[in-house]
Amino acid sequence: MNVLFDNLPLYGVGFLGTIELFVVAAIGSLILGTILAAMRVSPIPVLRSFGTVYVNTIRNTPLTLVLFFFAFAYPRLEIADISFFWRASIGLILYTSAFVCEVVRSGVNTVPVGQAEASRALGFTFGQTMGQVVLPQAIRSVVPPLTNTMIALLKNTTIAAGFSVIEAGGIYANLSERGYNVFVGLLWVALGFLILVVPLTLLQRNLDRRWSPSR
Repeated sequence: MNVLFDNLPLYGVGFLGTIELFVVAAIGSLILGTILAAMRVSPIPVLRSFGTVYVNTIRNTPLTLVLFFFAFAYPRLEIADISFFWRASIGLILYTSAFVCEVVRSGVNTVPVGQAEASRALGFTFGQTMGQVVLPQAIRSVVPPLTNTMIALLKNTTIAAGFSVIEAGGIYANLSERGYNVFVGLLWVALGFLILVVPLTLLQRNLDRRWSPSR
């Protein structure tokens, strides 16, 4: 217990950084992933091709390589000087959005084609059809896999510790420098992540229970 109590400020700052990184990346990846999913089912060939190439490229690229690019290669482009936190956030957003895209697209495919055809017959544009008819139904069927993607994102934030981002994954290095038992320290980190994952799991079960009669 002394490892935890002697380093409470360190754990507090670390997990606060994890939560901030997760919230920013989750919101960004959900937005970008939904846009990419719309592109992949779009009737416009250029948009479909772009979405397909993006998803296939990012999903087959290791997250470490994506974060490595934003940590070391991005500054050489001299586009804009942003902090490591935002570089890590952008990297996580670009990476996770590819997986969100496929989850949302699978939900879109569960919606009967006749509903989209009926909406077009009523004069709805593609954007109106997606936003008002297809996506509201698709989201209900993708809550479990989407929650799993967010849980994976939460765990992926630990990789950012290797790129000078203050979060829970970097606690072990500080404990080692202070002479504490790193193994015990990592057990507390694992418990902290478990506490963060439980609310996501409960939210998934609650939404699944509420929406299942409407499917």
